[in-house]
Order: sequence, then C-alpha cells, then structure tokens
Amino acid sequence: MAEAQTREYIAAERRELAEVFSALSPQQWEAPTLCAGWRPREVLAHITMQYRMSMPRFALEMVRDRGNFNRMADRTARRDAGQYTSEELVALLDANAEHPWRPPGGGFAGALSHDVIHGLDVTEALGLGRKVPPERLAVVLGGLGQRQLKFFGVDLTGVRLEATDMDWSYGEGEPFRAPAQQLLLKVSGRRIP
Repeated sequence: MAEAQTREYIAAERRELAEVFSALSPQQWEAPTLCAGWRPREVLAHITMQYRMSMPRFALEMVRDRGNFNRMADRTARRDAGQYTSEELVALLDANAEHPWRPPGGGFAGALSHDVIHGLDVTEALGLGRKVPPERLAVVLGGLGQRQLKFFGVDLTGVRLEATDMDWSYGEGEPFRAPAQQLLLKVSGRRIP
C-alpha cells in the first residue's frame, strides 16, 4: 500500500468521523461507548490528543503516569473532554484531517487503525450503522500482528479469523467467520453490546 494512498484514507476517515460526531444529539454525546468508561466526548478528546499536545507535554504526561500509556490516555481524555466543547473537538478533528501524526512504531497504517477503531467505538455502541469502507479495513487488518493482539489483550490461540465480506484471514485453528468490521472489533478487544 502506497503511503500517499494510506494518508488519503486517513484524511477521509477523519472527515467522515467529524461528520458523524457533529450529527450526534446531546443524549448521544453522553452515552457509553465501547471504550470502557468513555462517552463519545472522551473518545473524541483522545482521537484529537495528538493535535493539541506537544511531544514535550506528552512526555511529561507519561512521566506523571509512570510510563503507563493507558492510564495517561484515560486521564487526559477525561480531563480534555471537560475542557473543550464537543463543537471544538469536532472542529479540531476536521481541521486536522491531513495531519501527519503517526503512533510510535505504527506508521500511517497505525494512524488509520487508531481513527477507525475509535470511530467504531462510538458508531457501534450508538448503533449508527456506519460501515468503514473495505479498502480502509483492509489496511487496518493487514497491519495486524502479535504486537497489536498483545496490546489489546486478545488471545487467538487455536482460532482462525475469516472475513465473510472480503478476502482476509488471520491465525490457525478453528474458523471464526464474521464480517471484517466485526472481526476488527474482536481483535481490538472490544465487546459489542
């Protein structure tokens, strides 16, 4: 996959997510998501963290949480969700659709994964029926490996995941078949309501 194409997918995903978030009702902004303890407001604060936080500030926040990224991400998402309005966070996402941020060691495919998965955290929990375009799912699932599974705490020992709507499989063992989007939720440790 060419880097330029992946960056186009990232920009499109961010713009589409900005539209999804901007259409949420006040009740939906307060509803739970697939990220435990986070409403859409916290998810969006987390998605946009890299646009608001400098590298020195990120390092300071990590030190504050003794190097525990998950604890730092949770604390800052909760804090920032209270400091910014939903409109400000949506505008920040939209304005940074082409931002070159990449997670450490993840490249642009990792950035796309970040946005797609957290977008699904909201759209699946709220039952919005959004379908991620298959070419984006292919990039995200194509980057799957043991490192990602370990990060999400997912053990696929003895299981072979097989997408029913695209040519993709992963693992060895007993087949588990589902649409690619549902398999992505499974490998990212999400529990679907």
